[in-house]
Amino acid sequence: MSKNSNGLLIMKWLVSRSWEESRLLWSLAFPVLLAEMFQFSFEFVTTAFVGHLGEVELAAVTVAENILDTFAYGLLFGMGSALNTLIGQAVGAGQLDRLGTYTQQSLILCGAITLALAPAYVFATPILRLFLHQPVDVSRAAGQYARWAIPRLFVHAMDIPLLMFFWAQSRVWTLAAISGVALAVHAMLTYIAVRQLGYGLPGAAVAGDISQWLIVAAQFTYLTGGRFPDTWKGFTMHAFNNIGAFIKLSLGSAVMICLEFWYNTSLLILVGLLKHAKHQLDIMSVW
Repeated sequence: MSKNSNGLLIMKWLVSRSWEESRLLWSLAFPVLLAEMFQFSFEFVTTAFVGHLGEVELAAVTVAENILDTFAYGLLFGMGSALNTLIGQAVGAGQLDRLGTYTQQSLILCGAITLALAPAYVFATPILRLFLHQPVDVSRAAGQYARWAIPRLFVHAMDIPLLMFFWAQSRVWTLAAISGVALAVHAMLTYIAVRQLGYGLPGAAVAGDISQWLIVAAQFTYLTGGRFPDTWKGFTMHAFNNIGAFIKLSLGSAVMICLEFWYNTSLLILVGLLKHAKHQLDIMSVW
């Protein structure tokens, strides 16, 4: 066989293997991408409806979502990302039952962080006005929205560990379907609360709370429905064992990820210091 023939066979093999690997990659990556797009679209839907209420309300939601919520979500996601490392080690060692235990440890840790962050939502108005020097009327409206959005903070504490658990086992299409349905419900509830009933910012916040809790409820139903016999054995007190080591690993993970999330937060804070800040914040909400 000639060298040209050998080269052609090798090229065909490389193309075939590349296509196969690409197909496998996209079969996992596409539903994850779809689920993330659905979840990030929640803010877009809320902003679209609140934008009809007025420039102060639009700026307030922008501040609450991109300063308070992004700060909290970045911290929780960073702490929860340590679960990826531990789950990979457990799978490699053949200790599949540890996946459930590690997930519960992450739930405990994220829940504790959420309790520590909740006062920031309660006192959002003075924090935004006195410490971050945001406009007075925007700070007041953002504080009202943030107080009604506190239930959503606890959703983040549960949603992130559950996502890590499902991602590790390639159960991604179910997550995409749950997020898609929840987004449709969110759009309907926000329309009813804001446009039909006229509940304004509290209505928009509560609509978001309900929609986000639907996601977690569906995830827990999927988790405990017997579809993970090897990795989920139910809740156990073993989750409290070695939790100090879990916290230490989570802190290291959080430092890297928080910097990425908090970039946009710092940008919004600086925009709020500009002249005609309400208009600038409104522009940032569209961007």
